[in-house]
Amino acid sequence: MLVSIFNDVIGPVMRGPSSSHCAAALRIGRLARDLMEGEFDDCLVEFDRGGSLPTTHDSQGSDMGLFGGLLGWEATDERLPGSMQTLADSGVRIRIETVDAGDPHPSTYRLTLTGKQGSISLHAISTGGGMIEVIRLDGFAVALGGDAFTTLLWVDAPATRLRDELALREEIDAVLVHERPAATTTLVEIRSVAPLPPPLVAALGGRVGVTRVRELAPVLPVLSRHDTAVPFSTAADLLARDGAAGRALWQLAIEYEMARGGLDEATVERMMVEIVRILRRSIAAGIAGTTYADRVLGWQSGGFDAALRQGKLLDGGALNRAILYVTALMEVKSSMGVIVAMPTAGACAALPGVVIALAEGMELGELEMARAFLAAGLVGAFIATAWTFAAEVGGCQAEGGAASAMAAAALVGLAGGSAERSLAAASMALQNMIGLICDPIANRVEAPCLGKNVSAAANALSSANMALAGFDPVIPLDEVIATARRVAAQMPRELRCTALGGLSITPTSLAIEARLAAARTGCGSGGCGCH
Repeated sequence: MLVSIFNDVIGPVMRGPSSSHCAAALRIGRLARDLMEGEFDDCLVEFDRGGSLPTTHDSQGSDMGLFGGLLGWEATDERLPGSMQTLADSGVRIRIETVDAGDPHPSTYRLTLTGKQGSISLHAISTGGGMIEVIRLDGFAVALGGDAFTTLLWVDAPATRLRDELALREEIDAVLVHERPAATTTLVEIRSVAPLPPPLVAALGGRVGVTRVRELAPVLPVLSRHDTAVPFSTAADLLARDGAAGRALWQLAIEYEMARGGLDEATVERMMVEIVRILRRSIAAGIAGTTYADRVLGWQSGGFDAALRQGKLLDGGALNRAILYVTALMEVKSSMGVIVAMPTAGACAALPGVVIALAEGMELGELEMARAFLAAGLVGAFIATAWTFAAEVGGCQAEGGAASAMAAAALVGLAGGSAERSLAAASMALQNMIGLICDPIANRVEAPCLGKNVSAAANALSSANMALAGFDPVIPLDEVIATARRVAAQMPRELRCTALGGLSITPTSLAIEARLAAARTGCGSGGCGCH
């Protein structure tokens, strides 16, 4: 699946502490709900003992996301903290178990749903930043990303003829046939960019040998087609394609996303302007004040704002406003407010905080901010294509490091710098954050995440100014991304978002975690807002 700026990099718009836990799990839950047509009374969730989820699924939002998705809720639904209780109150039996499965991906969800119409089992992975892939369905190896309208047929007969018939229809984009060794049943997967006509679905269900039909709605904003192509997938490709044209990075980003999503230029800019407006509302909400019981840090952005206005802080220039905005966004996230994963929820504040702060200082409008985010999104697309945003895989260098690189490129664009200088800034910013571990205190995505987001913003500003002044990044961006990926493979599991190493296991961290756990247990059904 080709990376989309709006699918993989800038977004989802969501609530929750972690996009790779909460938003991804919600998308998995939504697909699973469609597979059962919303009717089930038993839900078994299994996590591999060797992965990251046994120690993080509760405190980092996997549970509330998954059960919210099974209820059919959106990622912005304010009821998400109580989704598990709501699902249980509806009569569904919920079991969460840790098993020795040997799953190769650390964020693997094994889900079995049972109801009056039978059961389904699926294995899905959270690939980072809210992106997912269903890799196994009822024993069939599949690759469902939630980026198309998908109709599934279980067929107790050879499906070759059916596949060939369906492939000729205009409304169908692709037909795939999945088989299992020594099994008579095949799974036919039909992808389209719009729902199939109901008469066609009914006719398919009535064919000889078809035992089950299920329709899955997409869970991503930008849909995919089998013949989708993008003009470039690396920084080197981009520079070679643009040549002497000298276009700004945001212009190249629009070209990329138009090709990737079949969108026009006005739609791409409109979608990003709406993201800007959401972010500005969230920043204002954070500064005004946030409350939430189950968090490590309280409201601190208001105090920073007051100290800044009273002249009590050191002269940091535009960076002080960026720190304020970064802090406000992180506090909105930790209080279950609406944020935008950029590229993840854990690193949601560095990029928008510094870009919006600098743009406001330069008296630029929302369209200029949107274009800066598009430039950032293209750098993120290069990172996601070659690597990951998942801290479970890459440590915080994959989240904070990526966010800083993206922000550096965006800032160069705000200043009118070229695409080449934007990519140089991104390279320098990511170089400075290689090796950054992920070690959330008290198993919450708050600290040291706040400080890392602030550091990522400051690093982005420094790198942008260095690039604008003509500094040599020495190592091209593509090679820096490849290096970060190699370093990630050398990191122990304990330092990759498992809460089993680093600051996570200090006495103070463990004490805070125990205190918060006791408070959650003591508040019963979750009416206090803890759950």
